[in-house]
Amino acid sequence: MAKRVDENQRAIVQALRQVGAQVLHLHTLGHGAPDLLVTFQGRLFLLEVKTADGELTPDESQFHLRWPVAVVRSVGDAYVAIGLGRVVA
Repeated sequence: MAKRVDENQRAIVQALRQVGAQVLHLHTLGHGAPDLLVTFQGRLFLLEVKTADGELTPDESQFHLRWPVAVVRSVGDAYVAIGLGRVVA
């Protein structure tokens, strides 16, 4: 079943797009699929967006055992996940 979108996802997607990343929403797939597929500088990344206190669901935990997924809670986390390092706005 598809899940809800975390409140910080919109800001993370916007920031990724501002640095030239392409972002595809996957959260509607459900079954533990990560929230975002990101391509940046010729590389693909799977990102799971969580709030500061958000936890993985059992389905997400199982998905993460099979695929390399980065859990991101902020724009800075997303930048690190795609190899940009921390960017101070």
